[in-house]
Amino acid sequence: MRLAILAALPVLLIGACTTTRADGSGQIQTTSQANRENLQGALVAPLRDVNVLRTKIPEVLLQAQADPYERPRHGNCEELGSLVGPLNEALGRDVDLLAIENADMAQKGRDTALGAIAGLATDVIPFRGWVRKLSGAERHDKLVADAILAGAVRRAYLKGLGESRGCMPPATPSHLLTGSQPVRQDVEPRYPVR
Repeated sequence: MRLAILAALPVLLIGACTTTRADGSGQIQTTSQANRENLQGALVAPLRDVNVLRTKIPEVLLQAQADPYERPRHGNCEELGSLVGPLNEALGRDVDLLAIENADMAQKGRDTALGAIAGLATDVIPFRGWVRKLSGAERHDKLVADAILAGAVRRAYLKGLGESRGCMPPATPSHLLTGSQPVRQDVEPRYPVR
C-alpha cells in the first residue's frame, strides 16, 4: 500500500492538467463525454478519476456562474448577440436549433465501444468512488456540470431579452423547431435595462 502511494505521489505533485476537446473547439465536455470522444479519451479515463486530467471550464461559463442574470450594459440587439455567441461556442448548439445530423448506427456503435473501453480502463482503480472523492475529481465534475447549467441559464436569459426587444437570432430563439416567427415589438421595453 505504501509503495502504491509513493508511486502515485509524483503524479499528484505534478498537478491537474486541463484538457479541451480533441477537435479543437471551445465546447466544454463532461467527464463522460471526454471518455467517449476518441480512443485516447477512453484510455486516459483513469487519469480523470485521480484528478490528473481535468476539463477546462471556459471563462464565459465561469462568469455565468457568478451571475447568470447579470443585466447587459445597453441591452441592444448587437450587444445581446455578442454575449450569446461565446456561450454558443462554449456550450454547443442550443435546443432551439434543428439537429444538423442524426447519429447513425456506426456513430452509436463507436460511442458504445469507447464507453466500454473507458469502463475497462477505469476498472483498474480499486475503490474508484472513494478515489474520485478524495482526489477532488468528483468535486470538479460537479463544478463542470454547474458551469454548464449556469451557461445554459445565461444564454436563455439573454435570448429572452433579445426576443422581448425584437432582435433576430442569435440574440433571440430561432423558432425553427416550431415554425413560428420571432416576436416583434415596435415599442420600447416597459422596463429599461440600466
